[in-house]
Amino acid sequence: MTLPAGPTPPGPTPPGPTPPAPTPPGPTPPGPTPPILPAPIRVLVVDDQELVRSGFCVILDAADGITVVGEAANGEAAIQAAAVYQPDVVLMDIRMPGMDGLEATRVLTRESPAPKVVMLTTFDLDEYVYEALRAGASGFLLKDSPRADLIAAVRAAAAGNAMLAPTITRRLIEAFARRPAQTSPSPARLASLTAREREVLVLLARGSTNTEVAGALFVSEATVKTHVGNLLAKLGLRDRVQAVILAYETGIVVPGDPSGPPG
Repeated sequence: MTLPAGPTPPGPTPPGPTPPAPTPPGPTPPGPTPPILPAPIRVLVVDDQELVRSGFCVILDAADGITVVGEAANGEAAIQAAAVYQPDVVLMDIRMPGMDGLEATRVLTRESPAPKVVMLTTFDLDEYVYEALRAGASGFLLKDSPRADLIAAVRAAAAGNAMLAPTITRRLIEAFARRPAQTSPSPARLASLTAREREVLVLLARGSTNTEVAGALFVSEATVKTHVGNLLAKLGLRDRVQAVILAYETGIVVPGDPSGPPG
């Protein structure tokens, strides 16, 4: 007896479409961009005493954002080193053999771009303060100052500000008190300033910081910085030290008179 045929077994499945080739991996997306760090402040240290010079170099090289690019033992060597290393700030001793710090400062501050010069002094050299500031120095530092003051003075000078020790400021005021009136510039030079800019200038001349000026005038520190920048530009001054000198020279601030400009 013939049995009925069963279902026909399925044949091989016809091939489907060829799957696409795997896509090669693309470039790895970049990670977060690291912040751009400001260039370190380049410092030239000038002092005829090797131990003093080395000590300053060690302190400054250990500070964040500061690098010592060179050393010099007198004014002539300082000018040569500055031409080679292009420092932002020169830490300059006043009294050195050969060309002293005063003459070297006059030469350096006439260059373009000119480095900021912070003068190094001791108590018995304070009579040079006024002459050095007129020569173009941006500030003064006593040689026995704490290391934090040394670092702060370099940073302040690089930022266009200044740091004057209280004893230096006192000597400066005494120097103005002894000057003959006929050698002083005319107060008319200040005519371009607004009333608020004159107030800021008076407070700067008394040694106030931006924070103290802001508190005295009930404004923000940003506003004070704007006023300082404006008055420096109007008067054609390089920095706050020059502004202090001009304030005394024109009589807007009188040595020994805490009340401000004369009536």
